[in-house]
Amino acid sequence: MIILGIDPGLAIVGWGVVEYKASHFKVLGYGAIETPAGTPTEERLSMIFDGIRQLIETYRPEHVAVEELFFNTNITTGIRVAEARGVIIMCAHKLGVKVYEYTPLQVKQSVVGFGRAEKKQVIAMVTMLLGLNKPPKPDDTADALAIAICHAHSGASRLAGYYNLK
Repeated sequence: MIILGIDPGLAIVGWGVVEYKASHFKVLGYGAIETPAGTPTEERLSMIFDGIRQLIETYRPEHVAVEELFFNTNITTGIRVAEARGVIIMCAHKLGVKVYEYTPLQVKQSVVGFGRAEKKQVIAMVTMLLGLNKPPKPDDTADALAIAICHAHSGASRLAGYYNLK
């Protein structure tokens, strides 16, 4: 099964594509879609849509896994991230790819085994689990790969993977 993991944002959208087969991971690609500060929001959202469309057309994932929003103190930033998430989810839907959503707690629990793990612990586990030579940069990319790993470990994706083998 090919999974596109996405860590949504307006300035940086981290992405990672993994193939998960017989409990083993193969990294197909990872990186970030970056939109320049000072660019009008509608243009930034359009850049994100185009970038996600290109990723889906290139890698042909069976599933897209996206991190759910976590609001802390900055509501304005949260709203901008929500707009980016909406564009990402709509793009995947329009291209016929099923979207799954995971909370930061679920991702950390799945990857590290502890839902309150620190970012450096998540990055270290992503690097180890995927057999990478060095930690992926930027951190948003590591988060996207963690989301893909979380989805691979979830019951929904294992069930889908089972049926895809038949």
